[in-house]
Amino acid sequence: MKIKVLCRNPDEYLRETKRDIHKVPRNYDPSLHPFEAAREYTRALNATKLERVFAKPFVGSLDGHKDGVHCLSKHPTSLSLVLSGSYDGEIRIWNLPKRSCVRSISGHAGYVRGLCFHPNGNYFFSCGDDKTIKQWNMGTEDSVVEEPVNTILGKTIFHSMDHHWKENMFATCGQLVDVWDESRAEPVRSFSWGVDSIGSIKFNPTETHLLGATGSDRSIMLYDMRGSAPLRKVILKLRSNTIAWNPMEAFIFTAASEDYNLYTFDMRRLDMPLNIHMDHVSAVLDVDYSPTGKEFVSGSYDKTIRIFEVEKGRSREVYHTKRMQRVMCVKWSLDNKYLLSGSDEMNIRVWKARAAEKLGVLKPREREAFQYSDKIKEKFAHHPQVKRIARHRHVPKMIYNASKELKTIKASKKRKEANRRAHSKPGSVPHVPERKKPVVSEFE
Repeated sequence: MKIKVLCRNPDEYLRETKRDIHKVPRNYDPSLHPFEAAREYTRALNATKLERVFAKPFVGSLDGHKDGVHCLSKHPTSLSLVLSGSYDGEIRIWNLPKRSCVRSISGHAGYVRGLCFHPNGNYFFSCGDDKTIKQWNMGTEDSVVEEPVNTILGKTIFHSMDHHWKENMFATCGQLVDVWDESRAEPVRSFSWGVDSIGSIKFNPTETHLLGATGSDRSIMLYDMRGSAPLRKVILKLRSNTIAWNPMEAFIFTAASEDYNLYTFDMRRLDMPLNIHMDHVSAVLDVDYSPTGKEFVSGSYDKTIRIFEVEKGRSREVYHTKRMQRVMCVKWSLDNKYLLSGSDEMNIRVWKARAAEKLGVLKPREREAFQYSDKIKEKFAHHPQVKRIARHRHVPKMIYNASKELKTIKASKKRKEANRRAHSKPGSVPHVPERKKPVVSEFE
């Protein structure tokens, strides 16, 4: 004899306390939910609209400099400290949570060209137009250390500097690329490759003995600190202002160019960039990668900051304000949440990396709701309505008109080339891939 017994577990339907939400049983069989896709589409559309409503990226500004901000440097171990150097030679140490200046140092006569921390964060270096490299102790908030610990007098003006990620060594660039030991007053090694001046230099964070530099002859050069000669060089159609190495992929770097674009290269094959990132309407002055290596931020002469995904050619976000002038330097914070930008009108601005992100501690239900909306936005991302709302950005009239003009110029060039090809002997006007156009030559 068979007896069927109904078994009900109270844990499945009873609340533990009065403040808990009621547990609702749900059958996930798709045949019982014929309108699920339509409901989810509406939710995705609403989530995309709400994201644009809550997109308020500006967090705050740090003002106090008496001249334009030329360079920024992140503290390697503390999220709350940042260094800035300005055109009048002043160096300031900022406390980001308090948005206040901890210390102000009169560092150099003329521009502060470069700033870099030692990997332990106890001291930092600066270089300037007065041909000096100075070492400064961090000290505490109430201590006033006005004098540098060490001063090195160089033979020429230094344009930029960067510290080795592990060892007590740093590199500077000007007329030459010099590698210095902290304990010596003369460079350990000097590199030159027939260039008038070198504008910026960066150590590779993964392969720490590798250096990348940009020259005034439109070149990007690669050096190995252990060797006696430069490794490779690629010459582009226009000059590159700076480069940034991808912290997760040792061979990948992105160059900020004067031709309004950014080029991502694989250092093993410099004859063609992996990707061209377009959207700026004026020269790109600085670039910095996020700690995840999936995105980077760029600052431009057109007074905007743009965030690009590494694999995509167009920016996912553009930040601008009425007051912000030419953006000279940008940094991505080490917790992957904030961006810092220094501009000509003496301000350092703090932005969110994701414009609509809610700051502060999230409750579990809030976090789940955000994760759900992210997933359904991802699911319906290619639907025309969702795509249109997610992509739309209001930009200043100047940028809108300039981008329209650039579009017209590009279409005109394309049409001209097609006409020339149509009225020429077959094969005499070859098809050149868009990615090969910016590279002029490569040397090893």
